[in-house]
Amino acid sequence: MSSLAFSIGSCSPSIRTRNLDRTEKPSIKLSTHQQKHQLQLKKLNHEKKPEEALLIRRREAIGSGLCFGLLRDVLLQPQPSSAAEGSPSPPCELTLAPSGLSFCDKVVGYGPEAVKGQLIKAHYVGKLENGKVFDSSYNRGMPLTFRVGVGEVIKGWDEGIIGGDGIPPMLAGGKRKLKIPPELAYGMRGAGCRGGSCIIPPDSVLLFDVELIGKA
Repeated sequence: MSSLAFSIGSCSPSIRTRNLDRTEKPSIKLSTHQQKHQLQLKKLNHEKKPEEALLIRRREAIGSGLCFGLLRDVLLQPQPSSAAEGSPSPPCELTLAPSGLSFCDKVVGYGPEAVKGQLIKAHYVGKLENGKVFDSSYNRGMPLTFRVGVGEVIKGWDEGIIGGDGIPPMLAGGKRKLKIPPELAYGMRGAGCRGGSCIIPPDSVLLFDVELIGKA
């Protein structure tokens, strides 16, 4: 079949056709610019794959390191020993005053000190030297209210709260341990005696834990 040429004016393109064998595939020729562009794309793809693989390996390494670090911190974290948790607080070291009264501040108060003749409130636990509790305001749910320093309570209490003779005064909010000799307590009489038995036997040394709440 003869080739046909169509021309329109001087700028018209010509389209040539020829017989093609049915098994022959048309070849597509790329321009030089298109060939360079494809080569650049292949090069970029070739370079990108190692970078992506390296990035993935880095992420895996970081993730593994983080998981290992967290696991190590959990495993190596010091655990509190049951012995330390169950251990009692250190004993309060008593100081002996010239009067024979011994005292120790378990908690130093933060408020004003008690003044002689002032009406105050205080919680307490009273024990014998053998550890037996004979009285407790905590058990009653009500603090003791009294005028301090005027003889409404035993001498050891007055001296142990308002101070004097080498003993500092208690401050409101403070907790003090008192060891009171018989002469500053109930002496030879004892207390709570009935039918030949006494709650506080004669000549007893008394131990008190006193908490000064403050003014009544």
